[in-house]
Amino acid sequence: MTRIERLADLLDEPLLVAGPPYILGGQANVRYLTGLASSNAAVLVEPDGSAILYTDFRYANRARGIPGVEVTEVARGLIPAVGELLSGRRIGFEEQHLPHALYRALVEAGVDAQPTSGLVEGLRAVKDAEEIEALRRASALSDEVFAALAEERFSGRSERELAWWIERSFREGGASGVSFEAVVGAGATAASPHAVPGDEPIDPGVLVVVDAGCVLDGYCSDCTRTFAVGDISERLHELYALCLEAQLAGLAAVATGVAGRDADAASRGLIEAAGLGWAYGHGMGHGVGLQIHEAPTLRPESTDVLEAGNVVSVEPGIYLPDEGVGVRIEDLVVVTDGGCERLTRFAKELTTVA
Repeated sequence: MTRIERLADLLDEPLLVAGPPYILGGQANVRYLTGLASSNAAVLVEPDGSAILYTDFRYANRARGIPGVEVTEVARGLIPAVGELLSGRRIGFEEQHLPHALYRALVEAGVDAQPTSGLVEGLRAVKDAEEIEALRRASALSDEVFAALAEERFSGRSERELAWWIERSFREGGASGVSFEAVVGAGATAASPHAVPGDEPIDPGVLVVVDAGCVLDGYCSDCTRTFAVGDISERLHELYALCLEAQLAGLAAVATGVAGRDADAASRGLIEAAGLGWAYGHGMGHGVGLQIHEAPTLRPESTDVLEAGNVVSVEPGIYLPDEGVGVRIEDLVVVTDGGCERLTRFAKELTTVA
């Protein structure tokens, strides 16, 4: 059964899956269903499994080579053009991927547009064998880059320089791009979970958090390791050991049928027991695939239940601004019936760099 047919089985009325400019989630959904990577396309899926793919001149020839869909070339103003073609019809649309102005364009064209949410994302959350292989390849490249990074000198170089080294290495290794801008945070910079690399030289005696990923064959990798620059204090060793213990507990909790909030609690409880629960302010993980953040989520408020084929990050962290330190350890894993398979396999024992 194709992805479009699987979606059609969920529908009572036609669904417009739209990926207009700047709406990355919608573009990922169109790509997932049709294989077309573009910045301006939409696909109308009928309950009977038929589908019409709409796109403009720039992507039309590629679209015509896609099996199983009818292709209609439209003006670059995608949604108003599609609205004119669907005037008088009742359809569903993905409310999280269609800005109000574009929804209004559908309505003004005479479309009875009804909001839906999460149907394609629900399908995307469970990866098929081909997707898992793509994620495995992206993660293997990530391992290669982290291994090479561990041989680089950190002290005296800036966070920004190392971040650029990482991104360049991904490109040279065959990646089409990065999943997100590489994070390199040394010492106090690492006390912010989404640290912005700076230009000051890195001093010895600190922890450096490196969070990076690449895009290979359309799919993302995501990995975080924390490095020690030269000799570090006993306190930093203790914080690293605590974070590693929490990460291993989180990995051990991930399996089919486990609630996202319970997997999160497995790692969070250890850090809370050490009196540092307040310093672990983000969720333990999130889904990864065509996008770096997708379903399911592993955090205290999550209502998701893990299924075999989910690919999620497991990334507890501890952030202490008053002490000028942060530590995070992250792996990407595939959920299985008996637990999980690690995709990112670079060593997690504390690595000391020059």
